[in-house]
Amino acid sequence: MLEWKQQSNGKTALLIKGARRVGKSTIVKDFAQKEYRTCILIDFSNVSKQVNALFEDMMNLDYFFIRLQTFFNVTLYNRNSVIIFDEVQFQPLARQAIKHLVADGRYDYIETGSLISIRKNVENILIPSEEEQLTLYPMDLDEFYWATGNDATPEHLKQIFAMKQPIGDAVHRKLMKDLRLYMLVGGMPQAVDAYINENNLQGQSKAQYSTTLRCRFQQNRPIGTRVQNFQEHPRTTHGKRRPIYDFFRHGQPTQRCHIHNCI
Repeated sequence: MLEWKQQSNGKTALLIKGARRVGKSTIVKDFAQKEYRTCILIDFSNVSKQVNALFEDMMNLDYFFIRLQTFFNVTLYNRNSVIIFDEVQFQPLARQAIKHLVADGRYDYIETGSLISIRKNVENILIPSEEEQLTLYPMDLDEFYWATGNDATPEHLKQIFAMKQPIGDAVHRKLMKDLRLYMLVGGMPQAVDAYINENNLQGQSKAQYSTTLRCRFQQNRPIGTRVQNFQEHPRTTHGKRRPIYDFFRHGQPTQRCHIHNCI
């Protein structure tokens, strides 16, 4: 992000995309506070109709900026302020406006969003070419080690791989224990933070975890899509479609659908 700021010098906007709750908004706000004199953050997932209406008419940018500053009670400074479009997928007109805002050159612009490229989020808008895109991923194993205060093991692992020698059962078991812990906690910042602060795996109750899983399945709708696909296809002559369809529909395997311990 710092490289983008220094090299772009206002000629492009920065779009940070990634999964929900991966830390996009947090890292962008922290960057803006450290690198700019002032910033305006517009969270399009929770914004008033008045702010959304500002993007319907971008013909007069002077008028647009003065209304924006007045609404958020923030003064913007030429080449020393940044405007953040958080969850920009909820306001495609704001993303389309990047072309004209960047050409104006007064301020820097950072966008964040999930599911940026799906049709409903880009339909009927002009995708700006004045964007540099970065993808933010969950923590990998090295970052998980760093977050938990273990700076040494990642370097040791590099040395072990370079030596290409057996490390012995005891060290192997320790490293596999670390890997299983990482797989269990995951790389989402909020989950890692809860594990660090509480020093156990009970930070999220089973009910909360089940709710999270259910919401994710409903959001992505992979099962619902499969059920619809099964319904659209005629039954085969051997009748093999129905057991699988029944499992996805009712959540229980039938006699000919041997699926166990899905989650």
